[in-house]
Amino acid sequence: MLGEQFPWLTFLVIFPLLAATPIPLLPDRNGETIRWYALGASLAEFGLILYVFATQYEMGVSGLQLVDDYPWITQFGLSWSLGVDGLSFPLVLLSGFVTTLAVIASWNIQLKPRLYYSMILLMFSAQLGVFLAQDMMLFFIMWELELVPVYLLIAIWGGQRRQYAATKFIIYTATCSVFILVVALALAFFGDSFSFNLSELAAKQYPLAFQLICYLGLLIAFGAKLPIFPLHTWLPDAHSEAPAPISMILAGVLLKMAGYGLIRMNIEILPDAHLYFAPVLAFLGVINIVYASLTAFAQDNLKRRMAYSSVAHMGFVLLGLAAFNSLGMSGAMLQMISHGLVAAVLFFLSGVAYERTHTLSMNKMGGMAQVMPITFALFTAGAMASLALPGMSGFIAEITVFLGMATSDAYNVFFKAAIVMLAAVGVVLSPIYLLSMLRSIFYGESGEVKLPVDKSWEIVPREMFVAISLLIPIVGIGLYPKIAIQTYSLKTTEVSSQIHGTLPDVPNAAPLSKVMSVPGEEPVAAPSL
Repeated sequence: MLGEQFPWLTFLVIFPLLAATPIPLLPDRNGETIRWYALGASLAEFGLILYVFATQYEMGVSGLQLVDDYPWITQFGLSWSLGVDGLSFPLVLLSGFVTTLAVIASWNIQLKPRLYYSMILLMFSAQLGVFLAQDMMLFFIMWELELVPVYLLIAIWGGQRRQYAATKFIIYTATCSVFILVVALALAFFGDSFSFNLSELAAKQYPLAFQLICYLGLLIAFGAKLPIFPLHTWLPDAHSEAPAPISMILAGVLLKMAGYGLIRMNIEILPDAHLYFAPVLAFLGVINIVYASLTAFAQDNLKRRMAYSSVAHMGFVLLGLAAFNSLGMSGAMLQMISHGLVAAVLFFLSGVAYERTHTLSMNKMGGMAQVMPITFALFTAGAMASLALPGMSGFIAEITVFLGMATSDAYNVFFKAAIVMLAAVGVVLSPIYLLSMLRSIFYGESGEVKLPVDKSWEIVPREMFVAISLLIPIVGIGLYPKIAIQTYSLKTTEVSSQIHGTLPDVPNAAPLSKVMSVPGEEPVAAPSL
């Protein structure tokens, strides 16, 4: 059977890279040919993703499927190992969907179109490689490969401070990602066998102290990309300077790579360490939610406000991962999917507003609803999804995270109550900064920006297609969440059962200072918070 012989996942990863190769050679004067070629390539890749998962992937299987495993650089123990399961399946779909729409959103890009679309396709390959890699060194290579196109896309096509934003992005993410390499080597060399294969790494028995150190290193690496306070400061600068289509991919896909890494490596490979770091994740999640929500309200720059909103929403992912149950894990996955769609539509519409007004300052806008009523309606729908209005995907995701934390048996009732109440502050704050954003842009009198007398600024059909395409699954998941949940439920239940087994007889989490043990000794039971 073709599905058993053909390396589907390998083809998915390398196809965008292969498609980018001839772009410099294509005859083109005004970029039109390049745009259509890039759109055709991205549509073909997304169509291939849909075909492979519709015909070759079995939803009712929790283990790895469609595995491609070939020796690569045998001297260093590297293998080209790819596989898909419930953790990677929905994120691969999200990556294909958002990236394809970002190509459509890039239609007005005039500067160096060959390089621009080549970088988007290269980034597409790297994203898929991260989600599908089953070799930790291959994961690291794909993780690093993604940094290059993002840096160039911000540094060349960004705003006035693009060089600063791109440099800050590369310093934060590249420096912190070194921890992935160091931990990969430490895990591979540990014990009698040498391997970077994730399944083999997860099967090894590590001392608790060793696990804690590796967990911390990976948390720093993924925390810079998620991002987690205080490693978040690159994100508002990157978003405020990046072109809107790149912000769509940055918020919609790239941040999810970090959440995926936390589950795939921190939790699956180092479950004993997760017992002691889980309360830290809960605490950091609350800081993300409250701090970023308060900071978002103080931003006049539209995209910086959206960036801080992303930091706050990713805090719910941390809370879900800290809950130690399938409900929390499911909520974390659903929040990543939901935020990927919601952030993409809001950053895209922010770009639409910028193209008309040539400013991101909300104080300079105002009264735009009268000349852009359809844009106003779409922007409002996106904002409602972001503030977790019932009937939208964000509501289901956040309520699932809250229920997961509230019903967790890993903490005492006082800790759970404190975490839930503090996180609820963010739920209260999000309508404040989102509704005030809508008021500043669309209501009242016009600011310094002079509005046209007609509706010439109104959103065009191409832009409307991008926005509605993102809003449809947001509403669909909100009304019928099983659409998304069924893609990962078996795997998240399996992972949560695995980590739940690490809980002591009296299941309470513990501060890190009380759990460091000497290698070879029995782990100390976790004391109460």
